This record gives sequence, structure tokens and C-alpha cells, in this order.
Amino acid sequence: MPKYINIIFALMPIYQVTTKYRKSVNGIRIEPGMSVQVVTKSLSNPVCTNGGQSVIDAFYRIYGIDIKLAGCLNTIDLRVDRIG
Repeated sequence: MPKYINIIFALMPIYQVTTKYRKSVNGIRIEPGMSVQVVTKSLSNPVCTNGGQSVIDAFYRIYGIDIKLAGCLNTIDLRVDRIG
């Protein structure tokens, strides 16, 4: 594998975003422990970067819910761990 590809992957961290609390808002039910993995180009928290769009997309793709519409797109309701 060429060196530049290894550098690109090293700069794209993987985050695991997990819900902390049970919540039912706007007909959307959130359960604690719902989890998605997000790969970002940024080294900062994906919930706060670019309006959390990567997290919104991941929850919609995996669970079919709009985490922003449920009012859970914040660091109080979501735990963010860097796993890679």
C-alpha cells in the first residue's frame, strides 16, 4: 500500500456515537445504547462538526430515525468515543 494512502487513513478518525437516554419526541423513540460508527475527515467531535450531518446520516441509515428532529443531536444525549 502506498505511503500516502496510509497517511489519509490516519487522518480520518472513526467515532462511535451512542445514545445515553430514553426519549420519545415528535413520534421518534430513542433508546439508550443505540449506536453508530462515523468516519470523519475532521479530528474534532462529529456531533459539533458540520452541523452533525455525518451523525444524522448514520442514524438515519442504520435506524431510520432523524436524530436532529428528535432533539438528540447534542453532547448531553450522545456519548462520542474515538475508536480509531
